Amino acid sequence: MASASTSAALTQTALPESATLRLVSRGKVRDLYEVADGADAYLLFVATDRISAFDVVLNNGVPGKGALLTQLSAFWFERLAPLIGHHVVATSLDALPPGVRAQVAPHWAGVLAGRTLLVRKARVVKLEAIVRGYLTGSAWSEYVAAGTVHGIPLPDGYAESAALAAPLFTPSTKAAAGAHDENISPARAKELIGEELYDHVARAAVALYKEAAAYALSRGLILADTKFEFGLVPASSLPSSLPSLSPIISIDGAPHALILVDEALTPDSSRYWAAAAYAPGRAQTSFDKQFLRDWLSAAGFRRGLEGGPPGHEGAGWSMTPEVVAGTRERYEEVVRLLTG
Repeated sequence: MASASTSAALTQTALPESATLRLVSRGKVRDLYEVADGADAYLLFVATDRISAFDVVLNNGVPGKGALLTQLSAFWFERLAPLIGHHVVATSLDALPPGVRAQVAPHWAGVLAGRTLLVRKARVVKLEAIVRGYLTGSAWSEYVAAGTVHGIPLPDGYAESAALAAPLFTPSTKAAAGAHDENISPARAKELIGEELYDHVARAAVALYKEAAAYALSRGLILADTKFEFGLVPASSLPSSLPSLSPIISIDGAPHALILVDEALTPDSSRYWAAAAYAPGRAQTSFDKQFLRDWLSAAGFRRGLEGGPPGHEGAGWSMTPEVVAGTRERYEEVVRLLTG
């Protein structure tokens, strides 16, 4: 298992750019590079050690976090491959196409090793595909206030962290960098991406959640909720026999297949709880970003203070050494439990 280093966090990469290698964007966690190998173009997903909470990227990172995320994503993409196609092409230097390998090899050992996925390009579905098996977080807050989750009515009587009768697909918008994702109703999601595509995404997300939750439970973890992202690629770029959750969909008159993209079931995109300590009616022992969220809230964070603490607006938010270490320990533990 990759172990989070105690060395300095890598919060930004700066690969030398060329006609065939260029930085496309920096997300909350990943730096994305487009890299060409002749007529074939790919994306390098480089997971830095940046971390965000409440859509705010912290000033300092968590050493080794990017490698842990990459290891766990690669594990889940492979485990779920019998159910759905995915965008991963290679996870190691030796597996890269020769033209790509020649360009990135000088930077592999020092920057990219362990934290990089080479992926195929996809048309990203503009929807965060969240599946909830338990009532927690923003879903619990909405339920307490209105008896609904993403506008979906739920029966009375649920306690905090209670298991839902069945996993619930609760989409949100996919906001631009610097903006907040917005929880939306299924009806609104269908308006945004179309009913046919919505139905395929919802079906795939719930099925993947069920598969992952069952495996996690066998390893002593409850997968309380998770966020998937999906993309569409030309069907001709995939094997003729596709998994059941990769249906063929007509886009602009051409056949495309639904695939899993971005990351998969990491503690950045999921809530993992210790099964042995689980009890409804309270917050749970978790192995994810909840530790960081709780600290931020206690430190005074609220909407409108994204730029920094009261009196220090514009300075941003920085984790204490104890929060950095506590976050790293939780991420290391969930990777150990799931892949060890």
